[in-house]
Amino acid sequence: MHHDQPVQIELPRRRVLSGAAAAFGGLGLAGCTSPQRTAHTAGVHPDLISKGDVVLFQGDSITDAGRSREQAGTPNHQLAMGNGYAWLAASGLLVQGEGQDLQVFNRGISGHKVCQLADRWSRDCLDLQPDVLSILIGVNDIWHSRNGSYNGTVEIYERDYHALLTRTQEALPGVALVVCEPFVLRCGAVDESWFPEFDEYRAAARRVSESHSATWVGFQQMFDEAIQYAPPAYWAGDGVHPSAAGAALMAQTWLRAVQS
Repeated sequence: MHHDQPVQIELPRRRVLSGAAAAFGGLGLAGCTSPQRTAHTAGVHPDLISKGDVVLFQGDSITDAGRSREQAGTPNHQLAMGNGYAWLAASGLLVQGEGQDLQVFNRGISGHKVCQLADRWSRDCLDLQPDVLSILIGVNDIWHSRNGSYNGTVEIYERDYHALLTRTQEALPGVALVVCEPFVLRCGAVDESWFPEFDEYRAAARRVSESHSATWVGFQQMFDEAIQYAPPAYWAGDGVHPSAAGAALMAQTWLRAVQS
């Protein structure tokens, strides 16, 4: 996947953004503050992110967001974090009380699927020994199967995702997992032919999250509500890669989920 170009839409920006912020604030970002956090992880991780933690963002191009490979080993570095939701979420963490001692890394790689995460997992995850691991993966697993470059299915996606998190928890028994919901918006490269198959991938990710007691971040529901305030292309011009506004909303949602 490659990043989309900035979307130019004539909208009353103050009304759109203030309306969206008010809606998500009033709803507590419905669907993004997961009850499974309370049910499964609160007793183990009463504060998901604490002083001194290593926080790792993993995924595909949505997480990658043009990050610098040369600066990848430097925690909390803007170039190393890219220009997307991961950097914005990291910035939110770093200005808070525990932020002084955090080390935040981004290891997202454009175009990757779950099987490719697994191929590089020792180097790009386990060796970093994260205390908090956030993963957003799935859109390429369906997109590449649709364009004929990958012979994947939702069953393979769920099996491989489950195996990856099992491997992670065995190697890092204290790790706090954050599983982000894969999402698309109906515009650009995404049309009705993606459905209902894409919803099956979302459901599979949710099952994986629940089976591994992860904190769930409901990005699809967030965007489904956001299009009440601006059209889909405002949030992600090609239907997959978020705009600046989309990334900002994702970061807010992620922070709400992990800090609830």
